[in-house]
This record gives sequence, C-alpha cells and structure tokens, in this order.
Amino acid sequence: QVQVVESGGGLVQAGGSLGLSCAASGNIFRINAMGWYRQAPGKQRELVARITRSGSTNFADSVEGRFTISRDSAKNTVYLQMNSLKPEDTAVYYCNVVVPVTPHLNNDYWGQGTQVTVSS
Repeated sequence: QVQVVESGGGLVQAGGSLGLSCAASGNIFRINAMGWYRQAPGKQRELVARITRSGSTNFADSVEGRFTISRDSAKNTVYLQMNSLKPEDTAVYYCNVVVPVTPHLNNDYWGQGTQVTVSS
C-alpha cells in the first residue's frame, strides 16, 4: 500500500555534508512518524533520527548536534541534513515510515536504502 523512496546518498570527505530525502506514496491517509535508520556492515540497524506527526524529534546520541531532521507533511517527505560527517557515519541509510492501522497499532514501511560513505 505504501512505497518509500530515498535519495541523496553519496561519498564525502570527513567534515562534509550530505542531505537525504525520503518520499512516501501510495494509500496513505496519515503518517504517524518518519525516520532514518542506518546499518553498517556487520552491525545491527540503529535509529539515526525520527520525527513524529506532532513534530517531536529524536536523535541518536552519536549524531545529536550534527544532523537535523525535517518534514514536509503535504508531500509526505522527510529530510535528513547531515553535517560534520565522520567516517563512523558510513552506512546504508534507510527511511522508515510509520502508518497507523488501528489507534494502537502501526505498520512500518521501509525504503530500499541509500549508501553514505565518509572518507577520512
């Protein structure tokens, strides 16, 4: 019912910046939250940042102060601005879209992922 597409990944030097975007489409009445997760080879997927329908945000400690997240509700789009990038930020970044199916149950939809590589 829901399609999620990310864009904006690439290769940058340490200290540089990248902006990621994610657009959700399909049978969407409401989105409760959108966020970004990342996964490096051999490591588990971790939350990077998310923003809820109400505008509340949450960041991983490792990116707090360097990354910002924003959304365009009318376009069902979320953005992740990554500044002061470090080699440790290298990972595949996945967009997560949380869609309610009942008042107390959500479905998660995921994008295909976009590679972010930070060189030292």
